[in-house]
Amino acid sequence: MATKSTTATKANSEALFPSSKVAHFGEDKPLQLDAGVSLSPFQIAYETHGELNVDKSNAILICHALTGDQYCASEQPVTKKPGWWETLIGPGKPIDTERYFVICSNVLGGCLGTTGPASIDEKTGLPYGLNFPVLTIADMVRAQAMLIDYLGIDTLFSAIGGSMGGMQVLQWASSYPSRLFSAIPMATGAKHTSQNIAFHEVGRQAIMADPNWHGGNYAATNDIPSKGLAVARMTAHITYLSEPTLQRKFGRQLQNRDNVSFGFGADFQIESYLRHQGSSFVDRFDANSYLYMTRAMDYFDLAADNDGKLANAFSGTSTRFCLMSFTSDWLFPTSESRDVVHALNATGASVSFVEIESDKGHDAFLLNEPVMISTVTGFLNSAAEARGI
Repeated sequence: MATKSTTATKANSEALFPSSKVAHFGEDKPLQLDAGVSLSPFQIAYETHGELNVDKSNAILICHALTGDQYCASEQPVTKKPGWWETLIGPGKPIDTERYFVICSNVLGGCLGTTGPASIDEKTGLPYGLNFPVLTIADMVRAQAMLIDYLGIDTLFSAIGGSMGGMQVLQWASSYPSRLFSAIPMATGAKHTSQNIAFHEVGRQAIMADPNWHGGNYAATNDIPSKGLAVARMTAHITYLSEPTLQRKFGRQLQNRDNVSFGFGADFQIESYLRHQGSSFVDRFDANSYLYMTRAMDYFDLAADNDGKLANAFSGTSTRFCLMSFTSDWLFPTSESRDVVHALNATGASVSFVEIESDKGHDAFLLNEPVMISTVTGFLNSAAEARGI
C-alpha cells in the first residue's frame, strides 16, 4: 500500500486550504464549461506581486504550465523551492514587479487551491474525484477572466506563459481580444499534436493501471497511486528535455557503481534521475489533476474551434504578440509557433517572432536563457511605452 508522505499530506492540505490568496465564486456566479455543465461554487487560488496602478493598466497575467502553480515568484509552500519563473519575475527583472502588477493563478482543475478533482463537492461532502467535469483550456481561461473581473481589472496589459501556459495565452487572445493589450506565448502551439496526445495517454494509463488509483476514489483511503503517477511524470519529463541535454548531463555514466549490476536497479545516472523526478512529483501533485489537465491540453485546437481556420481565432485582434520557440524543443517545435505567426499575419496583427537557439529542450522557457530574457524585456518595454505605463 502506498501511503501519503508528510510532503504529500501538506500538498493535500494546500489543495483544500491554500496558503495563497483565494477568490470565491458562489452559486450566483456559476462557471459555464465546454462540457455542457456549470460549476458552482468554486474558488481560484492566486498570488500577486507589485502594485496595481491608478488606471489599472499595468496588470500582467502569468499562465502556468501543466505541473506549475500560482507560485511563479514566491516560495512554493509544499516543496519550499523558489518560484518557478524567478528568472523573469521580480524587482528589476524583465517582468518588473516595481512597474507591473503580476497575477498568477492555479488553473481550474489544479491541485494547489483552485477547485479541481481533489476539492470537496459540497453536494456530497466528498472529494469530486472523477465526478469533476472534464475541462478545456477555454474553461481555464474563463475562470481566469472571472478572477480578473474579481480584481476589478478591465484590460490586461499582458498575458505570458509557456507550454500549457502558452495555450492559455493564445486562448485569451482569441476569447478576449479587447481585454488583452499584449501577449507572449512561448514554447507552445495552437493545438496538441497526435504525438503529444500519445505521450499523455501513456501517462494517464499508467495512473489508472495503478491498483491504488481505486477508480479515481483514492482520496477516500490513505492510498495514492504513487507508482502510476511517478511513471507518468518520468515519461513526460523525457519530452521536456533534449537528447543533447541528456547526453551532456548523464551520457552513459553509472550511478554510484563501477560496473553494471546485471539487474534492474538504477544502473545508469539517467535512470536514477528519472526515478527521483517521479518520486518527488508524487509528493506535490494530485494524480486526478494530472488526468484532467493533460486531457484539457489534448482537447486544445484553436483552428477546430474556429471553422477549421486558425486565422479566424484572431480575426480583427488589436493585441500585440511576441512568440518564442526553442530550436531543440521537440514537444512544441518551431513549426507550431510559425503556424500561429502565419495565422496572425493573415489577420494583419502586430506580431514578432523569435526562434531561440538552445539545446535545453522544451524546458528552456523556464531556464536562464539570455535571448529569451532580453526579448521579453524589449517587447514589454515597447508595449509599455505604447500604453503609457
